[in-house]
Amino acid sequence: MGFEDETWWSRLAQPNLHAWAAAEQPLRLVELARAKDDPERKALACYGLLVRWNTAEAEPQEQMGLRFVDGRPVSTITTQFLDCCCAKVAALGKRVLALVWDNASWHISQAVRTWLREHNRQVKTTAQGVPILVCPLPVKRPCLNPIEPKWLHGKRRIVEPDRILSAQELADRVCATFDCTHEAHLSIPQKVP
Repeated sequence: MGFEDETWWSRLAQPNLHAWAAAEQPLRLVELARAKDDPERKALACYGLLVRWNTAEAEPQEQMGLRFVDGRPVSTITTQFLDCCCAKVAALGKRVLALVWDNASWHISQAVRTWLREHNRQVKTTAQGVPILVCPLPVKRPCLNPIEPKWLHGKRRIVEPDRILSAQELADRVCATFDCTHEAHLSIPQKVP
């Protein structure tokens, strides 16, 4: 079972936190100001896949996979991410990826639906790879996705109250938090004239 979602990791905004502090010295996190000459983006988009399965001994297992995006989530990036997910799920020895996700426009686009049909047809024809069974969440209940609380807790774990992290530091911290490798960022292929 795979739970897919996207999120933005801000270099500036601080997550809501609760902490014990002395009455005279309350703890306050303030959104940091970016320098005018800072060339890096304010936030990084990230795709995530939470995979859960049971072992032969009925032990529950889970693994998180992340891919950052140069830009924003769009259909072309989604299909690249799904292709990567299939390879990772196949490496785990699984035969099918039951993919749970919300109704984001880049999930239900014609391009993604066409890619899914062609991918599943190719897997069936060649008997190579992992087919994807899409299980959409109810339109008004995307919070049912178990990856959502992981995003929230991850944002709290990587907080830096004293300085702005570089995009590289931010991505490295996020990957360390979820115990996954920081892989090359996904991007829209440039058209060659």
